[in-house]
Amino acid sequence: MSEIHYFLALDLGAESGRAVLGTFDGHTLSSEEIYRFPNDPVFYNNELHWDLPRLWWEIQHALEAAGRRTNGRLTSIGVDAWGLDCALLTKSGALLENPCHYRDARANGMVERVAAIVPQAEIYEQTGIQFMQINGLYHLYAQQLKSPEVLRAAHRLLTIPDVFHHWLTGQAVCEFTNATTTQFYDARRGRWATDILERLGIPTHFLGPVVAPGTVLGPPLPGVASNCGEPVVVAPATHDTGSAVAAIPMEPNVAFISSGTWSLLGTETPAPVITPTARRLNFTNEGGVCGTTRVLKNIAGLWLVQCCRRQWKADGHDYDYSALTKAAADSAPLRSLIDPDHADFLADDHMPAKIAGFCRATGQPEPDSPGAYVRAALESLALKYRYVLEALEETTGTRFDVIRIVGGGARNALLNQFTADATQRRVEAGPIEATALGNIAMQMVATGHCGDLKTVRRLIDDSSPAIVYVPGDRHPWDEAWKRFRQYCSAPAAART
Repeated sequence: MSEIHYFLALDLGAESGRAVLGTFDGHTLSSEEIYRFPNDPVFYNNELHWDLPRLWWEIQHALEAAGRRTNGRLTSIGVDAWGLDCALLTKSGALLENPCHYRDARANGMVERVAAIVPQAEIYEQTGIQFMQINGLYHLYAQQLKSPEVLRAAHRLLTIPDVFHHWLTGQAVCEFTNATTTQFYDARRGRWATDILERLGIPTHFLGPVVAPGTVLGPPLPGVASNCGEPVVVAPATHDTGSAVAAIPMEPNVAFISSGTWSLLGTETPAPVITPTARRLNFTNEGGVCGTTRVLKNIAGLWLVQCCRRQWKADGHDYDYSALTKAAADSAPLRSLIDPDHADFLADDHMPAKIAGFCRATGQPEPDSPGAYVRAALESLALKYRYVLEALEETTGTRFDVIRIVGGGARNALLNQFTADATQRRVEAGPIEATALGNIAMQMVATGHCGDLKTVRRLIDDSSPAIVYVPGDRHPWDEAWKRFRQYCSAPAAART
């Protein structure tokens, strides 16, 4: 009988975190969520921050749960989280301050201010990263303008998952897949883009070593994970999308959508695609696993629905997601369309009113019920997928016949069908737990319990077969597409 091994994925998302335990018996891999906790940002000093000490407190509880569940026989631990954001630490490993949230307004206007010093063509040529004000580069520059003394005092800059790996092991390193999302990592030379930072007056003394996904960082520090046995800590693909893509078989004709608060649509390539076309279409080149690159574009994703739901709850109407999706399915089709990535929708306040304002400004009927709002968001998201997919094909010169949707959004059958209809491509949805499974996959490879990435991807695919959606009638979607493309260049909506 094969020995059983346990792998713990600590997966931190923009709304919540969870601990997922992977169990491998030598033949099959199963996964189980054993702990979940909220990830609520905090607003103070007129800024929105992530509450990292609270997340660390929750991680310790997750480790205790893992120790009990495995009877102290945990093999390894790995943390993945969102990209973009960075934390500044002292030499002892303490936070200088809670890191600013990527949606904080301090980055407003910073894309333009940075470009006035370092031209965008130069930044893209080095980093291959799309231009968004949420990128770490613009928040770091905003900090340099507002409080340069904090940057001077920092001993080490780490991305969010790297902070927790540091507190777990004492190793202060940045993992490659998340480092690339900052827009100050040189994709061509494989090192930090220090010249860009220096031209912006940003210190570089706090930039540390960058390690590959699948690096064993060592055992937990004394007193950490004390009931888990003798696990090692592995840096997986610490960027959650990097882990999600690590979990699925990738073929040249397959595009992926990692679907959650954000949707990330792209493909896996053997090298970065840093070309004039890629820059014109604003595609990003994020580091992948085992020497690959993820050429993709960020799309707002289910953020719009999440924000609408929060607003309705604040107004006294607590709808659950299943009820909202059913109401959307029953609403009139393709009536009101928006650009999910319009600047009006970046902040989370008053989202239904913003959607209504966009519709008024573009001469469309406003949604007249929660179901109509959700349908507008989901249909618009599917059409944005088509918009980005066609741009991806232009960028890579590849026709994508299949779209693989992974992550929490893969459970939304209505959105999956809309995606098949809007793009007229076969959609394969699943696994829902792709991020945690990809995290576990790199732990298994790193600890020698699975030979290589291809083998573990096949193992996951066999354990979590995808659900297939085939395209329906294309004509109404083609008519909507003609309208939708106009809205992707619409000006800011008038607010009332």
